Amino acid sequence: METVTSIAQVRDRIHAWRAAHERVALVPTMGNLHAGHQSLLAAAHARAQRVVASIFINPLQFGPNEDFTRYPRTPREDERLLTEAGCDLLFAPPVAEIYPQADQPTRIHVRGLSETLCGQFRPGHFDGVATVVAKLLIIIGPDVAVFGEKDYQQLLIIRRMAGDLALPMQIVGAPVVRAPDGLALSSRNQYLSPAERARAPAIHRALREAAAALESGATDYAALERAGTVALTQAEMRVDYFAVRDAADLAPPRSDSARLAVLAAAWLGRARLIDNVRVMPPVRG
Repeated sequence: METVTSIAQVRDRIHAWRAAHERVALVPTMGNLHAGHQSLLAAAHARAQRVVASIFINPLQFGPNEDFTRYPRTPREDERLLTEAGCDLLFAPPVAEIYPQADQPTRIHVRGLSETLCGQFRPGHFDGVATVVAKLLIIIGPDVAVFGEKDYQQLLIIRRMAGDLALPMQIVGAPVVRAPDGLALSSRNQYLSPAERARAPAIHRALREAAAALESGATDYAALERAGTVALTQAEMRVDYFAVRDAADLAPPRSDSARLAVLAAAWLGRARLIDNVRVMPPVRG
């Protein structure tokens, strides 16, 4: 695996692959890689001859009191995992390469999807996500880009952004990778103490309980949201939200919603956990 740090270098490598008529897949990351990222790389390999991973801890998506400075940075371990996963190229640019106008960078706002759920509790976060992903897609120009479904709201925002800007690549969502007890893998899980880690699977259990009720025909969404919030509170989590939404656009469920999503975000100590499950409700009428 080769590592490059400049836009010119990564474009030069992509140009050579294009000349050989090879498909290119991109897996954007913020580093501190784990088995969840390995699944994204596997999905990329299944769709292209060449795989590019990016590692860029994006300052635009961190709020003033969030964990940008202490976000886990493990470059040697990341390079080893990428090499073992068969990644062809690592793009690891410095901040100045991505944001040459660091004081006033251009930002992208995906209206409608960015203000709800996590967007309500992390103002500006999704503007930072949409901006950096758009730049990476434009710089690299992959045929396909792979993102994890654990960040389901983020995935929908990226799909909307790419479609609205007519970016000519496929945006693929890869299934959530979980620990044996159900906890979704995340770089921030390492913030959990042993006692907190033991309580953390409660978030997935609460989501599955709500999903089971929806699959059985429950339509009192507010009651399900209250029950989920209580379950997480009893696990000593500080709940940002527990919500039932239309899976297509994160709007409140409609009578014609073909698929629903149950989503949650909650704090457990220093770790903010997010997770979701998708549900096919019974056909009505």
